[in-house]
Amino acid sequence: MELFWYVVLLSMLAMYMVLDGYDFGAGIVHLIFARNEADKRAIVNAIGPFWDANEVWLIASGGVLFFAFPMLYASSFSGFYLPLMIVLWLLIFRAIGIELRTFLDNRLWRVLWDASFGVSSLLLALFFGVAVGNIARGVNLGCVEDGVSHCDPQYFFLPLWNPTFDPRAEHLGVLDWFTVLIGLIGVISLFIHGSNWIIFKTNVSIKERLKQMAWRMNFVLTFLVILTLSLWHLIHPHPLRNFFVHPWLWVFPILTFSALAAMFRLRTFRSEHTGFLWSSLFLLSAFASTAAALYPAFLPSSNEVNPPLTPWNTAAGAYGLGVGMKWFIVAAVLVGIYMVVQYRVFSGKLDDSGYGTH
Repeated sequence: MELFWYVVLLSMLAMYMVLDGYDFGAGIVHLIFARNEADKRAIVNAIGPFWDANEVWLIASGGVLFFAFPMLYASSFSGFYLPLMIVLWLLIFRAIGIELRTFLDNRLWRVLWDASFGVSSLLLALFFGVAVGNIARGVNLGCVEDGVSHCDPQYFFLPLWNPTFDPRAEHLGVLDWFTVLIGLIGVISLFIHGSNWIIFKTNVSIKERLKQMAWRMNFVLTFLVILTLSLWHLIHPHPLRNFFVHPWLWVFPILTFSALAAMFRLRTFRSEHTGFLWSSLFLLSAFASTAAALYPAFLPSSNEVNPPLTPWNTAAGAYGLGVGMKWFIVAAVLVGIYMVVQYRVFSGKLDDSGYGTH
């Protein structure tokens, strides 16, 4: 039962990363590349019918975490309190930026809320990448200092950074050179993903420029991915051990690099949705590769005193998990129907959908 909910939670987080990921990427494009009002409106229209539904995946993931793994929920929400509050405010400012930009026909008003939308999208992409970096690095469970735990084995707390900015320090922070590196991977990969969505769903004047920029950013993304994998060995002695113990897991890294290679052909794709499909596969397979490398740990421990948090030492009771599974199946069917209807209704180009017009 614990394994079922482990897969459910990771699947929901993966869906959130892909769906809200193109929203974040569109916000980055809106901030950096959109210069005229027609392009800005087209970009907002491209995500307008979807962005609020996409964010529900994050809320639902938090609900599943609270229901199925309450110990992990309590530990992570207290330990990551500061970055979670930052993410919450960024989500708020991003949402009101989308909704309020057309309330007044005033240039300064639109500039203000366009900045709110774009900067929040950029920082959210960075912080979610940093979150993955913190999980890959591990946290100091039990507040261990000099080999002695000073709090409960499941508890930790991270400041935004530590004085050394070193991921191997005893007193860790949310931001260090390793987590920031993965944060940059998040920004670039979601920029490419969002560009592919805009290319797919709009006829903006910057479409060809976006194809060119996304193609160039693939080189940067490939370099950062290889660099991060190399540096991971400095933090964990055997980060890829699971792949050698269970060779079938190599399917996920193979899919990741296959998708990354395919993304270099963006400028030659005949169908405009192809690039989006490949960037979606890259995000899903990269997320699955990370989860496979860390399994069975949800949240690794950076010390050798306390064990990592896993599905088995953080799960709720078997009876509750069993009852919840029945209701989850019903909910999954309803969500599936909703998504099929939603994407069929808003198929095709969305430049003139009129989202946010008041």
